[in-house]
Amino acid sequence: MKKPIFTGSNVAIITPFKDKRVNFEELGKLIDFHLNNSTDSITICGTTGESAALTDEEHRECIRYCVERVNGRIPVIAGTGSNDTNYAVSLSQYACGAGVDGILLVTPYYNKTSQTGLVKHFTYIADRVTKPMILYNVPSRTGMCFTAQTYYELSKHPMINGIKEASGNFSLIAETRALCGDDMNIWSGNDDQIVPILALGGKGVISVLANIMPKETHDMVALYFEGKVKESCDLQIKLYELISALFTEVNPMPVKAAAKLMGFNPGELRMPLCDISEKNLEILKKAMINAGIPIKA
Repeated sequence: MKKPIFTGSNVAIITPFKDKRVNFEELGKLIDFHLNNSTDSITICGTTGESAALTDEEHRECIRYCVERVNGRIPVIAGTGSNDTNYAVSLSQYACGAGVDGILLVTPYYNKTSQTGLVKHFTYIADRVTKPMILYNVPSRTGMCFTAQTYYELSKHPMINGIKEASGNFSLIAETRALCGDDMNIWSGNDDQIVPILALGGKGVISVLANIMPKETHDMVALYFEGKVKESCDLQIKLYELISALFTEVNPMPVKAAAKLMGFNPGELRMPLCDISEKNLEILKKAMINAGIPIKA
């Protein structure tokens, strides 16, 4: 049995920019917002943090800053995945040295690989890091999907702690649980599937929604673990409209717009990302109001 790096709600935190640079002052405000509103863990430099558009220096600075700002109060996980195995090792080793509690690694994208290649890629990294790894399965972005048998092979490595599952394939998740048991922790990577994945033995969520509703996302998981399954399900359904609105366009375009509407200063998106359309902005505003979020901007 592997102890999960965290249980509950982990926010895949946005990266604020100002004048084409990372706005660390605003990032600090966002981190404090989560520390004060029940977020159980933070992922820095994930997809929602626009990691693909960060320079290597910015990526490392964001990891270091987040670790220092959080100062051990909740677990920090750093996105360090790459389609270049050696670069993933380098960035992962930096993150481990900076003091993160875990690292998140997406499957190789564009050049992709085979299932055998996935085992080799992640095993090679796992052999060279000092902090536990979460694998990230998001075939809609990478064109690459794990099989349950591949998960099983990787679950044998002591440094591979679990999976962020964003495939939407519940049969895959059920088969993985049957094969791996507690040797592979599972977290939902889709906000509209938090409770269903908890029902299959999941440990929580790595969330976009938590950027703007941290307490409610935490509560959804906490209620389930307290045995209040109906209340947890009710919250999942109540927030469906908002979750849907956060994905009307490519993440993190809508959630950055939502953060701005709440009064934060997330700044610009880095190209090729851009502002969401006026039509979808109105859908987002309506969903936020219906969810009880005050609109300030």
